[in-house]
Amino acid sequence: MKIMFRIHAIDRMFERGIGIKDIRNALETGQDIENYDDNASYPARLVLSWRGKRPLHVVAADNISGDEIIVITGYRPDPSRWTDDFRGRRDEMPDV
Repeated sequence: MKIMFRIHAIDRMFERGIGIKDIRNALETGQDIENYDDNASYPARLVLSWRGKRPLHVVAADNISGDEIIVITGYRPDPSRWTDDFRGRRDEMPDV
């Protein structure tokens, strides 16, 4: 399966110091933590991966018929917005 990068993804990766190897590793070894099946073109997903102790989120869409993964963006999740394991959004957590 080939990996395609949207221009937005390349721009953001460059700004954030995220390399193609980081994205490829995330897609190959990371875990899907959210699915966006209602995406306009193709079903998309949010992938969580780790590079050492640093988390990485990658949003990618799967074009099954085209045998390609389209990288939409990649970013280092903000700990103030995500749970400690970076799998859930803090704003979606119930108040205790």
